[in-house]
Amino acid sequence: MPVLAEVLDEWKCLEEEYQHIQETHRMYLQKLDEISNLQNSCSSSISHQRRRLKEMSQLVNRCSKGLTEEESKTKDEIKEKIKTRPNAFFEMEAFLPKKNGLYLSLVLGNVNVTLLSKQSKFAYKDEYEKFKLCLTVIMLLLSFICYFFVSYRFVDAILNFLLVWYYCTLTIRESILISNGSRIKGWWVFHHYVAAFLSGVMLTWPDGNLYQIFRNQFIAYCLYQSFVQCLQCYYQSGCLYRLRALGERHNMDLTVEGFQSWMWRGLTFLLPFLFFGHFWQLFNGLSLFRMAQLPDCKEWQVLMCGLCFLILFMGNFFTTVAVVRHKLKSKSQSKPKSQ
Repeated sequence: MPVLAEVLDEWKCLEEEYQHIQETHRMYLQKLDEISNLQNSCSSSISHQRRRLKEMSQLVNRCSKGLTEEESKTKDEIKEKIKTRPNAFFEMEAFLPKKNGLYLSLVLGNVNVTLLSKQSKFAYKDEYEKFKLCLTVIMLLLSFICYFFVSYRFVDAILNFLLVWYYCTLTIRESILISNGSRIKGWWVFHHYVAAFLSGVMLTWPDGNLYQIFRNQFIAYCLYQSFVQCLQCYYQSGCLYRLRALGERHNMDLTVEGFQSWMWRGLTFLLPFLFFGHFWQLFNGLSLFRMAQLPDCKEWQVLMCGLCFLILFMGNFFTTVAVVRHKLKSKSQSKPKSQ
C-alpha cells in the first residue's frame, strides 16, 4: 500500500507539470495571435507593394526621353528589379494563408491549406511523389492482370474506379501544393481533370459488344501509360534531386506525366515513350469516333471517351512539342555566343 506522503509528493509533481503545460499553452496561443497578425500585415504589404510597383513601372516607362547615359543605366536597373519582385512575392506568399481557388473551395471549403514550414512543405511534396509512384505500380499490376488473365467487367470497373480516385486525389493534392509554392504548368494540372472525367465515363460504360471491342485496346493503353509513368517517376525524381542539390530547381518542383524544360539534360530518352503514348491517345480517339458511327452504337460513352482522348492527345502532344521546340531554339541561339 502506498503511503499518503508519497501520493501527495507525486500529486505535487503532477500539479507543477500541469501549471507548466498551462503556461506553455498560453504562450503558444499568444504566439499564434502574433503570427496571425504578422501574416495579415505581410499580405496587405505585398498587395500594397504590387500596386506601387505597377504605378512605378508606368512612371519608368514614361521617363524615356532626354536621359543621360547614367540615368538610362539607373532606369534599366530599376526595371530589372521590378521584374524580379513578382518572384520574390511568390516565394513570400507560399508561407502566407491565401484564399482557396474555386476547386479547393468546392472540395474542402474555406480551409487554410498553407503549410508554415519548409520541412512540412517538402514532406507533403515527398508524400505526394510516393503516393503517385505507389498507385502507378498498383495500376500497372491491375492492368496486367486485366489484360492477360481476367476479362470480367467487375474487375475492369475496379480498375476504372481506381483511376477515377487516383486522378481526383491528384487534382486535390496538386491544388494544395500550388497553394504552397509548387510551380506546376497549367496543362499538366488540367490533364488530370480530363483523365479523371475520362475514367469516370469508362466506369459508367455498360458491358456490351462495343465495350468488349474497345476493352483490350483501353486496358493495353492503361498498361503502357502506367509503365511510362513509373519510368518518369523514377528518372524525374533522380533528376530533380540532382538539380535541387545544384541549386537549379525549386524545392517544391514536382514530377509530371509529360516533358518539361528542366528534363532536357538527361531525360530526353523518355521522349519516344511519351510521343508513342500521345499517338496512342489519338488512335484511341479515332477508333472511338469510328465506333460511334456504327448503326448499333447507342451508348453516349463512346463519343464522350473519343472526345476526351482527342483532348488529351492535343494537349499532351502540342505541349511537349512546344517545350522541345523552345529548348532547341534556345540551344541554337546559345551556340553562336559560345563560338
